[in-house]
Amino acid sequence: MHKLQKLAQLIRYFILISTTKAGSGHPSSALSATDLMTGLLFGGFFKADLNQPKNPNNDRLIFSKGHAAPLLYALYAAAGKLTEKQLLTLRKFNSPLEGHPMPSFAFTEAPTGSLGQGLSIGLGMALNARLDKLNYKTFVLLGDSEMAEGQIWEAVQLAAYYKLDNLIGILDVNRLGQRGQTMYGHNLKAYQKRLSSFGWKTILIDGHDFKQITKAFVEARKFTGKPVVIIAKTLKGKGVSILENKNGWHGKTLKPEQFKTALAELGPLDKKIRGIISKPVSKKLKSLKVRHAKAVNYAKGESVATREAYGNALVRIAPKFPNLIALDAEVSNSTYSEFLKNTYPKKFLEMFIAEQNMIGTGLGLALRGKLPFISSFAAFLTRAFDQIRMSQYANAHLVFCGSHAGVSIGEDGASQMGLEDLAMFRTLQNSIVLYPSDAVAAEKLVEQAAKAKGLVYLRTTRGKTPVIYRNTENFPIGGCKILKQSQKDVATIIAAGITLHEALKAYTELQKRKINVRIIDLYSLKPIDVKTLRNAAKRTKNLIVVEDHVAEGGIGEAVKNAVTGMDVKIIHLAVKKIPRSGRPEQLLDFEGISAKAIVRAIHSTSSS
Repeated sequence: MHKLQKLAQLIRYFILISTTKAGSGHPSSALSATDLMTGLLFGGFFKADLNQPKNPNNDRLIFSKGHAAPLLYALYAAAGKLTEKQLLTLRKFNSPLEGHPMPSFAFTEAPTGSLGQGLSIGLGMALNARLDKLNYKTFVLLGDSEMAEGQIWEAVQLAAYYKLDNLIGILDVNRLGQRGQTMYGHNLKAYQKRLSSFGWKTILIDGHDFKQITKAFVEARKFTGKPVVIIAKTLKGKGVSILENKNGWHGKTLKPEQFKTALAELGPLDKKIRGIISKPVSKKLKSLKVRHAKAVNYAKGESVATREAYGNALVRIAPKFPNLIALDAEVSNSTYSEFLKNTYPKKFLEMFIAEQNMIGTGLGLALRGKLPFISSFAAFLTRAFDQIRMSQYANAHLVFCGSHAGVSIGEDGASQMGLEDLAMFRTLQNSIVLYPSDAVAAEKLVEQAAKAKGLVYLRTTRGKTPVIYRNTENFPIGGCKILKQSQKDVATIIAAGITLHEALKAYTELQKRKINVRIIDLYSLKPIDVKTLRNAAKRTKNLIVVEDHVAEGGIGEAVKNAVTGMDVKIIHLAVKKIPRSGRPEQLLDFEGISAKAIVRAIHSTSSS
């Protein structure tokens, strides 16, 4: 206990000196959890080989309360992996020690700081340990303020459902949030009542008593059958009288003279002491066999929904990508990810109607080597945009599939229509956005998505559409397809998904009137085929962009960006009215994105 106390004292010093030097940060939030984390890492309960941060046998530690990052860095300084000089680079431009944990710091498991997300990521990592039959534990440091986030409770209930006894939450109940007392203050039993009712084992302790801390971690590691949470009463700013249990210090650092006073309060420091983290038991990962995927097999002209082709593709490519796993939010019989569940049940995870937790869980799985395909209705993915946004900072590979996109879904009405999804995913850095128009394209693009890196979004359509491509057709990311063209084209119609088929109908009608147009299937929205689009603009001088998406942020804006500076007329047909229930063809007409609307647009270009 004496060594743990000395280490905690040193760690508090590291927190204070680094944040004071930086002039910003959250020292008080870091200080409250110092004893808990010191006990975990240096009390023999956390098993990791620090020379191999990515070792699959290492226990995982996620700071869901990411603003306590100075504590994370101080812990690894106390373990000998950072020098005091390096700590003093906290929050500087070229430093890996950022304001909130990021992958630039080798011991960061996942980027955090948007509160409420860490437990979901930990859930994914715990599920991965079970899937890979590894013995590592996943620890998640939670703040009491973030317990108001709904995503926390999504994760809490699913972890209990899957009986994840390798997941251990550490709830730092320091009573004070950013602007005052939290919802339950220091009422530990309020948290215990809620968490235990969800099926978790709860352990209540004084988070500054090393005897209680040690006993709690012994019990938590041994407990089986359900996830465990240690609910610890702590004091914000513990160990520094000017900060301790005082409101108004969230996100504020000490001034130099206040730091000197705090240093005197800490007492004599042993700057040479270092903590030892126990090594994990080595266990080899089972090698995965990579097999060939079957060939795509559709008959040209048959009607198949691209969402159905998505499900077919998952089954087809699963042998080729043995780390593939599908997650779905209780709509797998609509997204057709259930095809994978029925064929390879161990490769499917039911996440129920909790999309925010599903994204976080998928990220946790991806960070431990899985290839998650995450599906739901496109409209419902929008409620998890923050979680998707945060995943872009993790350097992880995730594939998202949004089905039931656009007004073409028909009678279900506006609440079910994904109309903002393309814009949402286009805003993410280094993202890939794909929009297949038939079953062949969908299957080929699913496979391309599996091979890619980073975040990939695949938009699928509810209704059946004719197969227009040969099974041997290739669909490279960043490409497009010119389906119709001539030397006499008066305009280029650019579309994808359901509106491509409307464009083809319009082409047939225009041919009857001896009007030639070019048609481009823009199946890759990001990256986009700038060269082909600019060439079409140069040749035809008129572009008709038609999309089953709102006008902002979708295909139209992507095309406009691609042809910026050119002498070209652009007519943009998109969803510009509040949609309603009705037959798909009625809704396409109502929004002005049907074949009839395209023909009218072509006539307007020729008459102007």
